[in-house]
Amino acid sequence: MIRFRSIIQKLFLSSAIGLSQFAFGASPAQCAPSSPSALNIDTNDLQQIDDLEKRTFQWFWDSADPETGLIPDRYPSPQTFASVASSGFGLTAYGIGVSRHYITREQAVTRTLASLRFLLSMPQNDSPTQAAGYHGFFYHFLNPETGFRLNTDIELSSIDTALLMQGVLFAYSFYDQNTPEEQEIRTLADTLYQRVDWQWMKRPDNRLSMGWSPEHKFITNYWEGYSEGMMIYILAIGSPVPAYALTPASWTAWLATNDQRWGTYYGQTFLNFAPLFGHQYTHAWIDFRGIQDSWIKSKDIDYFENSRRAAYSQQAYAKANPGKWIGYSDSIWGLTASDGPGDVTQKVDGRELHFSSYAARGTGRDFTQDDGTIAPTAALGSIAFAPEIVIPSLRKLRSQYGNEIYGKYGFVDAFNPTFKTGKTFWSDKEYLGIDQGPILLMIENWRTGLVWNIMKKNPYIQKGLRDAGFHGGWLETSPAPEAR
Repeated sequence: MIRFRSIIQKLFLSSAIGLSQFAFGASPAQCAPSSPSALNIDTNDLQQIDDLEKRTFQWFWDSADPETGLIPDRYPSPQTFASVASSGFGLTAYGIGVSRHYITREQAVTRTLASLRFLLSMPQNDSPTQAAGYHGFFYHFLNPETGFRLNTDIELSSIDTALLMQGVLFAYSFYDQNTPEEQEIRTLADTLYQRVDWQWMKRPDNRLSMGWSPEHKFITNYWEGYSEGMMIYILAIGSPVPAYALTPASWTAWLATNDQRWGTYYGQTFLNFAPLFGHQYTHAWIDFRGIQDSWIKSKDIDYFENSRRAAYSQQAYAKANPGKWIGYSDSIWGLTASDGPGDVTQKVDGRELHFSSYAARGTGRDFTQDDGTIAPTAALGSIAFAPEIVIPSLRKLRSQYGNEIYGKYGFVDAFNPTFKTGKTFWSDKEYLGIDQGPILLMIENWRTGLVWNIMKKNPYIQKGLRDAGFHGGWLETSPAPEAR
């Protein structure tokens, strides 16, 4: 099943302020504030985290095509397609694999070179069927055999290109040795990033469109307000190519609706975005601890603290469980975009309940969409924000649901204890790259800060943050290096 994530669900999210599809239960003002609790971990916790990280890495290693480096959207599915977003997470996963000794540096170099060479070799033009992208952007999904646009329903995606470019820039900064192979990685990565024409995707009001296609031209919806879209603006402002780069005016335009999303929800006051992936994707590569732009500074927090509060808010929502879904608790929580049981209605304990297939589930002041489907990536991808509530969730997920949801590649994409299938509940059989990625990257960031520390060295990330108005913290102590 092809997910029209950028075309439909993200368009919906960008205009979702004030929308509530499933209005249940207590108002935010009725909920007591949450505060961080002590982090207590033992040997068993560490073993479980070790096991999960290795299994999740293995998904990227096993699913990637060794010749092209392309990584599928989902795996192990008999019919699948390559995802440029999954490939961005994969390029980062290889560095984690080296650090954890899952693979050798030589293996990672070989796989990374295959990926970058293939991506750079693919045609970029406005043909409907004979291109992988246009103006440096890539199509959301590619044919895994040819590398061309999967079909004419697929858009040239600004967010999926940004996720790919985060992985490309990680490779640029991670492979820093003076060998011919690692020098080539840096050259290829630099070329891929610098050829993205962000100005071409820009609207007259300085905001970026969500995408383009030969058939329909630019998508009328645009990236506005706090979401995973923040990475696009940082990458675009950081570009060293004057003709392609965005100016700081685009960051200001992106911030324009933040005041509407700021407020209290289930005990936390924060800049809301309902699905947790919007809090995780940019943070998986960029460390926002202690750095601020003018908007977040006015709230006396940073964006990292904002996302920590989002995790606590979701935990409080699950504990309150206004929809009376089976299994929700303070240790079983987490809504984000994920697979689901299907677009069906089922009677459960006398109630007619509607369930969805793939959907951008979430809960916040902007909107709530909840059908009882828990995505492990929602909580586990928040481990760097709030390990004190995520690690108990890991324990409970393993102890209560065990082999039903945990397998060769870690946690399946989603499960729903309310939706019955025979004598048991629905659980997915698939793993999705864009949901595996936050689990892997954020575990490593919590453990060692590896991905954050590599990206702090990247001159383009530093430039993008500084020009967008960020200051303080590590930006003050890390002088901007020269681009290689």
